[in-house]
Amino acid sequence: MYKAVKGMNDVLPGAGEAFLESALWEHIEHVAARVLGQYGYRRAQVPIVEETQLFARGLGDATDIVSKEMYTFSDRGDRSLTLRPECTAGVVRAYVEHGYGHKAPVQRWWYMGPMFRAERPQKGRYRQFYQIGAEFFGVATPASDAETMIMLHRLCTELELGDVTIKINSLGDPESRVAYRAALLDYLRPKAKQLCESCQSRMETNPLRTLDCKRPECKSVMTLAPDVADSLSLAAITHFKEVEALLAGAGVPCVREPRLVRGLDYYTGVIFEFSTSALGAQDAILGGGRYDSLVEELGGPSTPAVGFAVGVERLALLLSARTKISSRPDLYLIPFPEVVAECMALAEDLRRTHGLRVEVDLAGGKLKTQMKRADQSGALHVMVLGADEIASNTGKIKDMRSGESLPVVLISDEIVCMITKA
Repeated sequence: MYKAVKGMNDVLPGAGEAFLESALWEHIEHVAARVLGQYGYRRAQVPIVEETQLFARGLGDATDIVSKEMYTFSDRGDRSLTLRPECTAGVVRAYVEHGYGHKAPVQRWWYMGPMFRAERPQKGRYRQFYQIGAEFFGVATPASDAETMIMLHRLCTELELGDVTIKINSLGDPESRVAYRAALLDYLRPKAKQLCESCQSRMETNPLRTLDCKRPECKSVMTLAPDVADSLSLAAITHFKEVEALLAGAGVPCVREPRLVRGLDYYTGVIFEFSTSALGAQDAILGGGRYDSLVEELGGPSTPAVGFAVGVERLALLLSARTKISSRPDLYLIPFPEVVAECMALAEDLRRTHGLRVEVDLAGGKLKTQMKRADQSGALHVMVLGADEIASNTGKIKDMRSGESLPVVLISDEIVCMITKA
């Protein structure tokens, strides 16, 4: 008996774990597509597999993702390929490869799909996981940062996620980052022995990542670490304050988190994270920020950009604890064998004309068995049709919530009216 690979989940109708219910994921994708579309984002799809060097160059050789977590293999042509650990690098590669930076630099793209990281599975964190993300290319203004966070706040509201905290910070421009890296290293080096083994390694290669360590001994050291705000250039400070002002003007609350960093080297300027207390230690549900150098780094023209990624599993965990969402049919039709064709024609009319979810029981068997299948489907209404019903053009609709059965004429408009009233 085969089983799914550890840390890789099946998303199915009626899944044993509520957050893996496929209808819930469909709901998340539908809401995201609607909200992002309202802000001018169009869907982009890029390959799951890319050349390994794309991630090494784009994300940074010293990041945990590149050094420890990537699924990398050699293909038949002995080329080094990697299952994507995130999607921004691939989307930027597509933006550069297809010449958007020259012919139409301002682009708003969104995507949804699987990512892969070889890390220890835990709640909300898996080896194959799904993200909804977006990239906004070609605009460097504070308004582009603010609009991204306003849109994400709207997405959280539309999904009814409850209390979500928006944390923001700035990593500054290149000048600011050089200054802060020096200040942070001056602080960390005398305290190196107090840090965990991972942070001792990160200290020289990617010191900003030490700020994000969850180990108690490292968190204690970091409480007195220099604030990046003290190293920001005047331009970076002005940009950040304008973003704060735009968010306040839009009624979107946020807090500055001086220890907030992002795990990938391409981030510059304003960064953000949305978190909730409902998920325990893994409290972040989405994160992103500005990355104004990555397009040029990957071979395109100098192009500012801002983007984000949302963890679908974490959204699903939140929503499954709050509400039950299923893809149950509006109507479940049970035909006797002699009227299967007529029943299928009626169902098709209801789907095509009125957009109803209609499931026809084509498995047959005893009526008791068919009614059991109707109940298992979660259908809101059930109708049994035989030769008499078809001949008289009448039937009875059973409301599965109240148990009440009411007569109805077998015309699609009348059936829809009856279902709506119920």
